[in-house]
Amino acid sequence: MMSDNVAQQVLVNSSDNFVMSDSPSTLRAIPVANRSSATMQSIKAYILGHNLGPGSPLPTEAELCAELGVSRSSVREALRKLEALDIVYVQQGRGAFVGEMSLRPLVETLTLRASLSEASSTEALRNVVALRKYLDLGMSADVVEGFTGTYHQDLHDVVEIMIAKAARHERFLEEDSAFHTGILRTIGNVVAEQMVSALWLVHMVVIPDLNDRDSDGFIVTAAAHKEILVAAEAGELKAYRKAVRAHYRPLERILEQMDSEAQLRSSEAN
Repeated sequence: MMSDNVAQQVLVNSSDNFVMSDSPSTLRAIPVANRSSATMQSIKAYILGHNLGPGSPLPTEAELCAELGVSRSSVREALRKLEALDIVYVQQGRGAFVGEMSLRPLVETLTLRASLSEASSTEALRNVVALRKYLDLGMSADVVEGFTGTYHQDLHDVVEIMIAKAARHERFLEEDSAFHTGILRTIGNVVAEQMVSALWLVHMVVIPDLNDRDSDGFIVTAAAHKEILVAAEAGELKAYRKAVRAHYRPLERILEQMDSEAQLRSSEAN
């Protein structure tokens, strides 16, 4: 894990407006230019300098105004923007606190982008699915290492529910999410877990009935989940990766079908 000093240097280099004193745990006055952006960066520097985690209180508006030499409106605007990024949250009458710093803003941005038009929706969704696949394959060695020689009854129960629902041509979104969360939790990478969950949520939000286009895909997908789990517990990396690819195959086939349909409608319209 990078130290606070290294992290702060990275942040400094990534923004011309990052305002920080030699002591990262203190605030200093902000120049007039770009005060809103600079105030945001200074608050982020304060969070880093004090090693604050989700739920930790931030200085009051009055304290931020005094330390940074900016108006209350600048502080409030900075806090609003940081709240939109889930970096802070504000409670009326209590003040500002460090937020969860989740990937919720990413979900919202990708969802909006994927909803702009039918053509862009299919392309954006294909990219999201591809990224999920890359991540699952990229983390496969760590997952298999963590699962080898273990048995996870809770995940087996989830898989059996998925298989039963698939046989009835029913969706199993909750079980799907629980399965992937349980798999990734083994490697202890919270960011990876959040990223995969965020990407999964995007295509569920954009096209919630995606899998309804291919009822047979339900059965294939459910079976692939079981193969993923069995391979991981057996320590079979090659089989695990094969099962991951099988898991995405029905979804990729649906996206190809959607793309063909969109192209056909476009040609008919012209």
